[in-house]
Amino acid sequence: MADAEGEFVEYVSARLPSLHRTAFLMCGDAHLADDVVQQTITALYVSWRRVSRVDNVDAYVHRMLVHKLVDEKRLSWAKVRLFGAVPESPRTPVTPHDEVAERDSVVGALARLSRGQRTVLVLRFLCDLSLADTAAAMGCSEGNVKAQTSRALAAVRQVLDVAEMSGRSTR
Repeated sequence: MADAEGEFVEYVSARLPSLHRTAFLMCGDAHLADDVVQQTITALYVSWRRVSRVDNVDAYVHRMLVHKLVDEKRLSWAKVRLFGAVPESPRTPVTPHDEVAERDSVVGALARLSRGQRTVLVLRFLCDLSLADTAAAMGCSEGNVKAQTSRALAAVRQVLDVAEMSGRSTR
């Protein structure tokens, strides 16, 4: 048992810089590379007796490293992340009255747009159509859709900013 542990420690000590460099080059993040290498070494320790008998241990360990990195990327959404800054404060609860007022202001802003601008916003953002699908539906070029979208969003932002400013002054 002590002999197997000695072999493991010797192998990891010799390969650790190379494993870390490989992990870093694959993911581009030194902290993530540290985590992936640690997970790989832990898994390697658990199965060292079996792994040490394969023909090419380095290739096997590199495959383990790649699998751990893929797992990390795939499952990262399920892990807790600690942030260096305090998260935003929670929004105040929205009442049904607030939702109706917001919907009315958006509908009012849309009503001020030209038919083409209103159509492009509805197709792109409410119907979630792609740029190409919106252009096909409107019978125009993708460049036209981009231009209409840009102008329409600018106009809506302006109308909503003015409405928000006037709403603040009356409070």
